[in-house]
Amino acid sequence: MEYLVQIILLLAAAITVVVIFQRLHIPTSLGYLLVGVILGPHTIGPVVSMPELETLAEFGVVFLLFTIGLNFSLPKLHALRHQVLGLGTGQVAFTTMVVGAVMWFAGLPVAAAFVFGAVFAQSSTTIISSLLNEQGEENTQHGRLGLAMSVFQDVTAVPFLVVIPVLGMSVSAGVLAGSLGLALAKAVLAFALVFFAGRWLLRPLFHLVTKRRSLEMFTLAVLLVALLAAWVTNSLGLSLAFGGFLAGMMLGETEFRHQVESSVSPFRDVLLGLFFIGIGMRFNPAAIPPIWHWAVLGALLIVASKTLIVAGMVGKVGVDARMRWRTGLMLSVGGEFGLALIAIALDSNVLDMQLGQIAISSVLLSMIIGALLIRFNGAIASLLVKTPDPKDHDAAEAPDVTEQQVVIGGYGRVGHTIAVLLHASGVPFVAFDTDPKRVSQGRADGHEVWLGDIADPGLLSGIHVHRAALVVIAIDRADAALDAMSYLKRTAPQVPVIVRAQDLETSTRLLAAGATHAYPDTIESSLRLGAIALKILNVTTDEIDAMVQDVRDRGYQPVMHNSSNEP
Repeated sequence: MEYLVQIILLLAAAITVVVIFQRLHIPTSLGYLLVGVILGPHTIGPVVSMPELETLAEFGVVFLLFTIGLNFSLPKLHALRHQVLGLGTGQVAFTTMVVGAVMWFAGLPVAAAFVFGAVFAQSSTTIISSLLNEQGEENTQHGRLGLAMSVFQDVTAVPFLVVIPVLGMSVSAGVLAGSLGLALAKAVLAFALVFFAGRWLLRPLFHLVTKRRSLEMFTLAVLLVALLAAWVTNSLGLSLAFGGFLAGMMLGETEFRHQVESSVSPFRDVLLGLFFIGIGMRFNPAAIPPIWHWAVLGALLIVASKTLIVAGMVGKVGVDARMRWRTGLMLSVGGEFGLALIAIALDSNVLDMQLGQIAISSVLLSMIIGALLIRFNGAIASLLVKTPDPKDHDAAEAPDVTEQQVVIGGYGRVGHTIAVLLHASGVPFVAFDTDPKRVSQGRADGHEVWLGDIADPGLLSGIHVHRAALVVIAIDRADAALDAMSYLKRTAPQVPVIVRAQDLETSTRLLAAGATHAYPDTIESSLRLGAIALKILNVTTDEIDAMVQDVRDRGYQPVMHNSSNEP
């Protein structure tokens, strides 16, 4: 009860600020930072001071890295190795070296200069993706390339989690090199432990859990795996977040990936919000006047270095001048992962409080400047490229049409049949089912089937269902089908939805909920039998199709007259 009032105050402030920021279309991470500033010890007003808060908030970074690992499993990293090692790694490496050299020449110690370089190299995937979606640029050439590079930054920056804590050791260069080598060896050992445990234990564990059909047990299993991996790396003297990343990579190879991400996202978002609140509490507005010029110079260095480096690198792969600058402007913004690295550096004593304040202020200011640059990236690029080719401009602005998939919810008898027909027709699709046996059978059939509940909003959001060409809900649970239909109607009204219904009443409810078509099983099977009978009696196919369609168009009423008296 000691902290109850502080917890209530923290929650009330977070809800108020985040709701306002969401209405203003400002990234919520900045809202959490503001909450931390308001409730921190450096501002006038109520102060939230809980030692446990900082410890708990650290797990927000663990689950952030866990989610990143889910999306970059070993097979995917191997498939994208040229992009990762080329543009993604190159941008992080060059920016770290350039900024680090500038900071070193400015008089900072080598370790502190390296941290500034690593921090300034990061970009905010959250800000970039939200602004691209808001501006309708997510499928443009510069949008896809910029977002991909920002995600790759998160992956290629993982080694910083290993290196930065070692830099805080007050030892000679030789001992430091040895410590770095030992830390990298421990990282390899941790990877091996998590890798082999994942290969031998994770899939059987989750098969066992999913047989219980309990979302609660599934969520607990996900939390256990993530935290156990974090404990392993922490026991080896590495960061907790590195273990979360490794666990995510292993689970990303399994058919449970989408459901895992849906289960862990509420914990990730809440704990990550606490992490940003903790960062905001470290920010001291009173410390700004003596360092404001350094903060402004730092923000300009972030924006300018990344814009120039990215534009130069992207130009090497054949992108035209206008798209080159637009991609550079996309990545000019500072990143949340950079704030996480600042927190690690402060805890490891690599940065003192004054340098920490400069780094935090620079990143926050670059987020504001970078968001404006992203908002007006087209106009700015037009100013930088004086004589663009109109043909090139039109081609670059037109979004590339991606290969749209059909989403099938349920891989039972009906879902499997639909999948077979789509596969035979060459139509791409992805299917979800809550039964691990069906998922395994679907994968054995060569189909892309994942464990997941089509009625889960987190799952539908995570797979970007709004991009689907068609959604087919083939489950036999009317309540779940209605839940899925309700979510799709709200978030993806442009996507046609075909739903399987058990009876006419359910079909009517689904149509009222927004389904494009809802076919009742019992009546449709009767219509098929009747159509076959008519075909045997030499009635033409056109006449049969017309009669069947007439029954459907009239809401099946012609065949429902005596249905209540029949099985």
